[in-house]
Amino acid sequence: MNTRCIIVEDEPLARNLLEQYIQKIPSLELVKSFSSPLEALEFLNANAVDVLISDIQMPELTGISLLKILTTKPLIILTTAYPEYALEGYELDVMDYLLKPITFERFLQAIEKAKNRLQASKQPTVQETSTVKPFIFVKDRTKLVKVKLEDIVYIEGLKDYIIIYTKEKRIVPLQTLKSFESQLPANQFIRIHNSYIVSFEAIEAIDKEKVQIIPINYQTGSPAKTFLPVSDTYRKAFKEFIEQKNA
Repeated sequence: MNTRCIIVEDEPLARNLLEQYIQKIPSLELVKSFSSPLEALEFLNANAVDVLISDIQMPELTGISLLKILTTKPLIILTTAYPEYALEGYELDVMDYLLKPITFERFLQAIEKAKNRLQASKQPTVQETSTVKPFIFVKDRTKLVKVKLEDIVYIEGLKDYIIIYTKEKRIVPLQTLKSFESQLPANQFIRIHNSYIVSFEAIEAIDKEKVQIIPINYQTGSPAKTFLPVSDTYRKAFKEFIEQKNA
């Protein structure tokens, strides 16, 4: 996957040079190039990129001011002809600082550093990879039943017991929904109501007050639901969960 970047540089020659450098790097994609930091700010408020390459000294808004205003920040590479700005830039968690005139070698070094950080941020930690199991055991009457997490569609809570709806069957353990929730990986399951937890993989569509899940057809017993309600209590957390998955 390419690393997506934008340029914010008011000087045409400097902007053209950066564009030429980006064209030389196959894994680096230039999404947009701006001469105005205000236009860049408007774009970044509506679009996500991996790297922002910005000059510091610009009319209307400086590169430092742009960083302070942004609510969601990509990795930042600052460029300038004045080395005294470097300290303030690093205090704002700037990825790298390029002093003009910028050589291609130095530019490539900054991009590689950014790519390495992006790759590291997407790797699961040792704890995450070692503790998440593909299954759990639950007590169904007198026996322990192995349930694959990938087979769970949703879970319904009914006072002191729950109903686990899988793709092939339902299981009814004697435990609360809250205690069962603690056994599930938070990156795969989300609680949407006092009575319902849903698997992210099972969601087919999302409305403001409900989610549509994959259909389940059992031969006997009460039918599984196709739509589950999203309550006000869990709506914000559910929205953030989906946005994170969609990022």
